[in-house]
Amino acid sequence: MDTPQRAEADAAFLADFAAMSSFGATPDGGVDRQAATGPDIAQRRWFAGLLESRGLRVVYDRIGNQFGLVEPVPGAPCVVVGSHMDSQPTAGRYDGAYGVLAGAHAVFRIAEEWRRGEAEPRFNLAVVNWFNEEGSRFAPSMMGSSVYTGKMPLEAALAVRDRDGVSVAEALAPTGFLGEGDGPEAAFCAEIHIEQGRLLEKAGTRIGLVTAGWAARKYEITVHGDQAHSGATVMEDRRDALYGAALLVAYARELADRFPGALHTAVGQLDVYPNSPVVVASRARLLLDLRSADEEVLAAADELINERFAEIERTAGVSIERTLSHAWDIDPYQPEGVELARRTAARLGLPADEIMTVAGHDSTNMKGIVPTVMLFVPSVEGVSHNVGEYTADEDLLAGLEVLTGVVRDLAGGALAGGAPASDG
Repeated sequence: MDTPQRAEADAAFLADFAAMSSFGATPDGGVDRQAATGPDIAQRRWFAGLLESRGLRVVYDRIGNQFGLVEPVPGAPCVVVGSHMDSQPTAGRYDGAYGVLAGAHAVFRIAEEWRRGEAEPRFNLAVVNWFNEEGSRFAPSMMGSSVYTGKMPLEAALAVRDRDGVSVAEALAPTGFLGEGDGPEAAFCAEIHIEQGRLLEKAGTRIGLVTAGWAARKYEITVHGDQAHSGATVMEDRRDALYGAALLVAYARELADRFPGALHTAVGQLDVYPNSPVVVASRARLLLDLRSADEEVLAAADELINERFAEIERTAGVSIERTLSHAWDIDPYQPEGVELARRTAARLGLPADEIMTVAGHDSTNMKGIVPTVMLFVPSVEGVSHNVGEYTADEDLLAGLEVLTGVVRDLAGGALAGGAPASDG
């Protein structure tokens, strides 16, 4: 692609990014596009129109994952590239959405090269907008890719309900986004995402080559107490579920401080019943998240938190019901994919280095079934899941250039044997 063409293509990407960011836009510059809400539905319709305007065929699978297909090789599986467009309730414009749009524009560029006869594809292309990656409205997160990869049964996902009692199936039924099949067959996968941390920025590195994800343990916890009058009931008679939950929240932070830099902990959601100003809470539900790049540290923290459960039960006079809802160990991405991305960045003259991902991504599901490449671009000051989330345009465009090179090579068979990587 010559310089005028590249400038025009880059300007088109940035214009599409601005248009995409208008869906669910908040007054302070962020977005609110939770899965299958009005803004998410409107954005999906806009995205379908964008894909179709560039000659892609748009299809949906049975959990609402959205695919845009370029199929020059009859019967061949696809290089699946993309991320997610849904967001947290108060979120920035970049998380997930950048990866979907970058995937689309990478495919646009490669498809145009194919039309000009500049390369011979061995695999088809599929841009993907995964359903409900964030899990803010429907838990768990990464739902669409979990169903696609067989990690979560379709029926279980469709039955999940939000806080208002609306199921995934009910939310998607009137949208037209529920397909009848399982989506296109994948041969490879690629995803690009903002880092959501500050390692790349601190190092002055433009491209992160993701080698593995941190290990994690996620608990669903219910603290049971007794409802009582918040004024009249004497203190020693109280079995305050919120007090028990508060002790656990505080201990989660104290636990992280015992392993400085090696353990991340959080309680990201807390629901209290009856949540009245004059009632001692009888029930508190919360989600506890433990993550580490060191599996021994995570195991030690897991043991300590379970010991603390018993202490809190005695101190607060409550009972604690806990379920390990999600758990995964450190699981590396395929080294050959990391090396492919490294060569691509070097060919383009862009500084790149290896990095682990602390957050979960749809590609962490995909790498379990096909060779997968995960790329990061810098996040200014590491801000994410916040309206202040920001990545500079030049970094967005650099990431798009590397992603295009990676997807081009994957589609040409660079990791399938018998085909060299391209020089484009």
